Parts: sequence; structure tokens; C-alpha cells
Amino acid sequence: MSCIIAMAGKGGVGKTTVACLLARIIKENKLGSILVVDADPNNNLGETFGLRVKEGLSCILDEIGTDPKIVPINMGKDAFIEYRVQSAIIEADGFDLLTMGKPEGPGCYCYVNNVLRNVMDKLSKNYDFVIIDNEAGLEHLSRRTIRKVDTMVVVSDPTVAGLRAAERISKLTKGLDIEVKKEFLIINRCDNNISLGKPEDFKIKYLGFLPIDPEIENFSRNGLPLMNLSSSNKTMSALRKLGEKIWLCN
Repeated sequence: MSCIIAMAGKGGVGKTTVACLLARIIKENKLGSILVVDADPNNNLGETFGLRVKEGLSCILDEIGTDPKIVPINMGKDAFIEYRVQSAIIEADGFDLLTMGKPEGPGCYCYVNNVLRNVMDKLSKNYDFVIIDNEAGLEHLSRRTIRKVDTMVVVSDPTVAGLRAAERISKLTKGLDIEVKKEFLIINRCDNNISLGKPEDFKIKYLGFLPIDPEIENFSRNGLPLMNLSSSNKTMSALRKLGEKIWLCN
């Protein structure tokens, strides 16, 4: 059984950074095979790994949704979508990356989303871990292309706005008719002097904090892949301590 971990949070809180570093830690600990899914339309998760993404699944939605004739005569639509999904996966060192993208065309994607859901079910069975980096609105999950989430990691910064957004996202998740087994709050770029209330008062189970990190800020400013962070990086060290509760999905 694969462990599906979904990241969520308002823009700019660092959920993409957490997704990348979590994948790196799972990889370095040799815990199993990993599929990382970039479900944020900004499509910048690949850059944190130092990967160049050429094609996202938005191409499938756009092309088939607006022009069904692109499906070869000798290939069923389901088989064609599955083929395109497989071709869009980037095989990297120790993990695979799949970029969802955002549909741009005017077509109807109901059928495509339904088939894509079945393809994602098949894909997830091929990996021990599936890490999904969502946009703030959880658009990928709202399409129900994933039926269940083992661990939802809601990332916030140490601000009232960030925590309110985290609570809204938690409520939205509960309304999506998707099974979420566990849900945790991580506060990023925090010095642990949280002046917004006691962790036990938060409406989401508080897992811990990640520190203010000049090394990561420097990497982000210069567009450097986070996979090249030093192994002693303090955010990496903090996430290692929190990680087991995230990836132990049973």
C-alpha cells in the first residue's frame, strides 16, 4: 500500500519547500519508491529539485477536452490518456516527478478527470510514497483525481492570516468527500516564539515548527535546487524529527 501525503497552505508559506525536503529525506533514508506530484499551477516544484519540466498533464486535459480527434483510431481514449500520463513522468535520481499543470482550454474535462482518477489510482500503487504539492485552493484534490490522503500536511507561517488560511483549508478538505486519515499543522519560518496562541488551541493538530533559514532563503533567491542543501541544514534537521509522524501512514 502506498502512503499518500498531500501538502496544503496559502501562497508563500513554503509548502513546496517542505514537499521537496520531505521527498529528499524519504529518499536518503531509503524508505521506498517515491512519486512527487506538482499539483500547483505555478509548476515550480520541479525547479526545487533542479529538474526542467517539459510537459504537464494540462496538455492532456486541453488537447483531449477541445479536440477528441487527437486520440489515435487504433487506441482507446482511456489507453491514450494513460500513455500520455506515463510519458509525462520525469524519472529522476531516487524519485519520479509528475506535473499536473492547469487546464487552459474551453473544453469539458469531466470524462478526462474521471479517467485520470483511475490512472492516478494505478500509479499510486506503483510507489511506496506519493507526495502531492497542492495550490492553496486544493484544486487537484477538488477534482477528486485522488480518492484518499493518508497524511495532509497544512503549512502556515507564524501569522494570523496564515493560520486562518490553514483552518479554512482544513474545512475545505473535509467538504471534498475525500478520505483524510491524518492532518497536521507545520508552522514554517518560525523561531518557536509563537505569539498567536498555544499549539493546543489550534484547530489543526500541531506537529511542530521549521526555523527561519538563511541558507534556504539564499538558495531560493538564486534559483538553486534544494536537493543541494547541506545535509546539516537546520530546516532539514527539524523536518527529520517531524517526518516519521508524517510518513508512517498506518
